[in-house]
Amino acid sequence: MRSDLMKKGVERAPHRSLFKAMGYTDEEIARPLIGVVNSYNEIVPGHIHLRTIAEQVKAGIRMAGGTPVEFPAIGVCDGIAMGHVGMKYSLASRELIADSVEVMAVGHPFDGLVLIPNCDKIIPGMLMAALRLNIPAIFVSGGPMLAGKLRGKPVDLITVFEGVGAVKSGKMTGRQLKELEDCACPGCGSCSGMYTANTMNCMTEALGLGLPGNGTILAVDSARIRLAKEAGMRILELIRKNIRPRDIATPAAFKNAIAVDNALGGSTNTVLHLPAVAHEAGIRLDLELFNQIGFKTPNLCKLSPAGSHHIEDLEAAGGVQAVMKEISKLGVIDGKAMTVSGATVAKNLKEARVWDYSVIRPVKNPYSPDGGLAVVKGNLAPEGGVVKRSAVAPAMLVNEGRARVFDSEDDAIEAILGGKIKPGDVVVIRYEGPKGGPGMREMLAPTSALAGMGLAESVALLTDGRFSGGSRGAAIGHISPEAAEGGPIALVKEGDRISIDIPKRRITLRVSAEELRRRKKAWKPPRPKVQSGYLSRYASLVTSGSTGAILKDRV
Repeated sequence: MRSDLMKKGVERAPHRSLFKAMGYTDEEIARPLIGVVNSYNEIVPGHIHLRTIAEQVKAGIRMAGGTPVEFPAIGVCDGIAMGHVGMKYSLASRELIADSVEVMAVGHPFDGLVLIPNCDKIIPGMLMAALRLNIPAIFVSGGPMLAGKLRGKPVDLITVFEGVGAVKSGKMTGRQLKELEDCACPGCGSCSGMYTANTMNCMTEALGLGLPGNGTILAVDSARIRLAKEAGMRILELIRKNIRPRDIATPAAFKNAIAVDNALGGSTNTVLHLPAVAHEAGIRLDLELFNQIGFKTPNLCKLSPAGSHHIEDLEAAGGVQAVMKEISKLGVIDGKAMTVSGATVAKNLKEARVWDYSVIRPVKNPYSPDGGLAVVKGNLAPEGGVVKRSAVAPAMLVNEGRARVFDSEDDAIEAILGGKIKPGDVVVIRYEGPKGGPGMREMLAPTSALAGMGLAESVALLTDGRFSGGSRGAAIGHISPEAAEGGPIALVKEGDRISIDIPKRRITLRVSAEELRRRKKAWKPPRPKVQSGYLSRYASLVTSGSTGAILKDRV
């Protein structure tokens, strides 16, 4: 066993003595030692209940003959960090999470890991660590939140964000917003739509690193407790058979995940996270692969913010496994891929079934023949930009408008809420990329403000930053190269014309190559926004959004 490095033989008597100082018995020390990575804290709604999940995981480990050893991981709540300096730390925390799990699992050589994430950067951070370490590992998330109800209609966190814009434009009163605020998030779990957290939990299941149900079983459902126990038991079998993360997360598995992502209409953040996770396994996911798979995979689901359904509806309709079975009819799922269940994808899908075709449409009647995500390129984004195509109004799929240029998210929000943005404008927010931000802030506040003010179907928003999974509208993020690196987005001027053609995957700045060369010659790199601390180090190492915003020491 790997843990013998710290517990077996005469030389390890001092080590065993330290275990006994914590109350471990000889029998417990002799068993396989399983690291239980628990991201519980009291600031993230999706994590507030993870003590319970961890206890059930540990029960499962003990039932299967192992000894659980719990340790923590940090987690930022993107919703609470949104719209202020805290959001600069969200994406950057992904690297800290991966590094800290590596430190703990190498400093104390566990035989296997059960990883318990639930929200945005915590999931990919732990996935990166699992593939980097490549010791037997299994994931079990905390599960999604129920949607709220207001006068019989479903509401969620994004309804509240959009309510801010509605109040500013006089479409809602402050009292109505307070009423909405009080009921939109009714309890624990990852926010209830197909936002980044739930998308990444679904991706973990689609990759085969979480058991069936990992992405959609509700946080408050007893089935989530049972799933946690099953994951705890299952890790011992993975150790016995020496099945490791890289045996499961193969190129075929990543292609499966991208297909599911497109069918679900998942968060644009997956185009950052999946390449970063794959990189840890030595697999390169080119952005063009998302388009190639997207053209072959129809969009079958319209979950909030793209539509009125929530994760609870997806779970009742059959969950991720039902989506995989439906799109497997088109040959976009590799059934031979292995999963942590011990069975192949094809074997898992035998029992899957779509129970509600109004939530998961049949492949013969999709919302669109191509997928929910699109990577666009052009002279404004030579390395690409990403848009949640499924959440774009039909009228905005092809459009052109005048650029309204802002060098920070804060300036853009002030202009939007101040009524300075008009139908037909293209809002450009730059110097918010991985390096320039630093930290590539999510732009949920401006997209929600536009939606709340009734501008989501007439105003586009472009940024070298990124968007929350809850953003909707013609919102194109990850524009690369970013402004801080002298990318073309840094050269846009107020009033320039920008054309967008999402079906053709094109974005064009209507300025001549000669004029762009002149502007580039006159451009000077800005002074870094952060001069010290973790973000300063992060900015000096981080790469483009088009490469997953991984760090240079891992390229």
